[in-house]
Amino acid sequence: MLEILFSDSACGSLKMAQHYGEGKYQDGCMGVMIEYTDRSAPAQEEIENARREVKKKARLAWESATPMGGKTSDIYGFNLLLSVGDISENQPGIKRKQTLEHLFSVYPNNEGREAATEILERANEDLRALRKRAAEGATFRVWYSDQPDDMCGLYWFMSLFHQWNAYDRQVSIVKLPAWESDGNGNVVWENSWAEVAPEEWHQYLSFQQIALPAFIQSCASHWQELQVENAPLRAILNGRLVSMSEKLYDDFILREIEIEDREFLEAMIVGRVLGKYQLGICDSWIALRIEEMIDAEKLETVTSGEPNMPIYHRVLKKCTHRL
Repeated sequence: MLEILFSDSACGSLKMAQHYGEGKYQDGCMGVMIEYTDRSAPAQEEIENARREVKKKARLAWESATPMGGKTSDIYGFNLLLSVGDISENQPGIKRKQTLEHLFSVYPNNEGREAATEILERANEDLRALRKRAAEGATFRVWYSDQPDDMCGLYWFMSLFHQWNAYDRQVSIVKLPAWESDGNGNVVWENSWAEVAPEEWHQYLSFQQIALPAFIQSCASHWQELQVENAPLRAILNGRLVSMSEKLYDDFILREIEIEDREFLEAMIVGRVLGKYQLGICDSWIALRIEEMIDAEKLETVTSGEPNMPIYHRVLKKCTHRL
């Protein structure tokens, strides 16, 4: 079974899950973070109690886990961020690279350009390998969620399976449920596969479904429509993947800016939009939209960003006559 995901973090967790719980649990080094609202320092006894609790949870998780099995070489991640930018190419090429470079331009020291090149080269190498495996009759399992990049990844991969004639029960899909019960009467909201712990992956196999030929063809057709529209963004609206304008998330950003003082730390806005609204977008898109607001003279830069940090680690000021 070849596993397809659309997040590097999710790939790492699934690779761990393949053998998580095998053999005797081995204790290791762990870090514990304790923070109080009044910024007081915790007592050493509190730190030790917290460390013991974390180690206990880790041991119980290991002992209760069911290993997924399989080989790490059969897990493929495509972190192409297809909900943003030009998707007119059938194979990731120069336009996808330009989109990734633009998104990653918020990071320092030319890291974005190097990351974009690496992601694109790995994606195309993996696609060649998967196409060959499909022709040999390999089976595939695609893990996706309601996050825009995951949903775009699903539709894109279904279009590839359609091109490769990968039918006859070759393809399965697993969608992350929107929420679950933790067994103690509490509701746990699920946001992405990247948040799933290694010991939890096995339980989601019960959600697996065969992707019927009609489903593959329908997804492929819809992806072609989105390619023709080739909008700046794609998002989930009423359960459907649709084309959207680049201003889609601006109201969420402006809402958080509005409650700040005239001068504020940009990183706080980025963090709150990500955490508060769970939109499934990356920090770089928020930063780039704020950059547009600066260019439109709605905001001003007060301090430059910190060295070796993303550009949004700086202080901005509202232009009250423009916001």
